[in-house]
Amino acid sequence: QVRLVESGGGLVQAGGSLTLSCTASGDNFSTMGWWRQARGKRRELVATMSRGDRISYADFAKGRFTISRDYAKNMVYLQMSSLKPEDTGDYSCYAVTSAGVAKSYWGQGTQVTVSS
Repeated sequence: QVRLVESGGGLVQAGGSLTLSCTASGDNFSTMGWWRQARGKRRELVATMSRGDRISYADFAKGRFTISRDYAKNMVYLQMSSLKPEDTGDYSCYAVTSAGVAKSYWGQGTQVTVSS
């Protein structure tokens, strides 16, 4: 059974930093990343990282957020700096299995709140 568990969310002032972590278990994953959803808005992709260290960032994340992975531990991290109030939302870990038919999974999410 695939399980994704996030940690590291919290309350931070604008301009501050947070690092999110996600531990995945139950399979091997080709791609891992992060999505976020603000209240009343659609879920949006933040960043992904695939094997071979191929990385993709949403425009709002470029220059402020850094994604990284520990392949041995099946973990993915999101370092966020220069946070803005509009970064507030529920951040979910995302993983795509690597064997056979690719399946996507999301974690329960961790809340990030940036105060002005």
